[in-house]
Amino acid sequence: MKEFDFIRRYLNTCQDKDVILGIGDDAAIVRPRSGYDLCFSSDMLLAGRHFFHGTDPADVAHKVLGVNISDMAAMGAVPRWILLSVALPDLDEEWIEAFTSSLFDVAGQHGVTLIGGDTTKGDWVFNVTIVGEVPTGKALRRDAAVVGDDIWISGRIGLAAAALQHELGNLILPDSVAVACRSALLHPTPRVALGLELLPFAHAAQDISDGLAQDLGHILKASGVGAELFVGQLPTLSGLKESLPTSALHRCLLAGGDDYELVFTAAEQDRDKVLRAAELSKTPVARVGKVNDTGRLKIFNGQGKEIQLDSWGFDHFG
Repeated sequence: MKEFDFIRRYLNTCQDKDVILGIGDDAAIVRPRSGYDLCFSSDMLLAGRHFFHGTDPADVAHKVLGVNISDMAAMGAVPRWILLSVALPDLDEEWIEAFTSSLFDVAGQHGVTLIGGDTTKGDWVFNVTIVGEVPTGKALRRDAAVVGDDIWISGRIGLAAAALQHELGNLILPDSVAVACRSALLHPTPRVALGLELLPFAHAAQDISDGLAQDLGHILKASGVGAELFVGQLPTLSGLKESLPTSALHRCLLAGGDDYELVFTAAEQDRDKVLRAAELSKTPVARVGKVNDTGRLKIFNGQGKEIQLDSWGFDHFG
């Protein structure tokens, strides 16, 4: 199969009325709606760095798109369009069929349209640029946390990091725990519905991709504030708590990354609104800390003792 056969057969499926010109020309043309700002984000995933060589193509597609949609969720934006660029060693039709089927399944769940990109021969590289819409001036940002805000987290964290360490042989997990953790690693759940419900009242937000401590630190730095974070309140899999030594559990929860859950802040008086947003979006949330004026992040264990971390999160050049 040739490159343009691949594009025509597997990628050219656009049916979005706001796409004036889709795949097949030098550039796509979209017509954004009046009263909305556009949010842009891009993520690159490489075999051997972000997923293992030999990972099932359906799982690769799910993660490639899911991590990008998660960026839109963190902004309170509706994901709309993506550009996909891939480098593949060859055009294996069976592999491509499984990959594109999964990709368009995830895209369909979130109303996302593929409008272009690029393909070339290379060693398993996937890059997605995503565009979303948010009402003008209303996006959730990192620089809006306020002293006195509660800190919240969606879903459960630490599972993906534990799965990775289990695969690398650095941790041993019971089979049932390993299965749940591996699912979290390969199939992140973008919290788009929660982001939309939080938009009217939440202050700052970010998705947890490189580790909670590091990503929360981005919010604190951008907002010029500090915070207290309580490990005992962090939501995770009960089996993970039972399976890991405390130090390993803390590393997975605080510095592991790959969670793609939302960490966000909201005023104390809006706790009922947060819980209502969680109910409407069918997303569990947990209150895990408090924003203060210290200018730094302090992390406390279940006994109230401050924890010192040897790593705050993932470094792409570390």
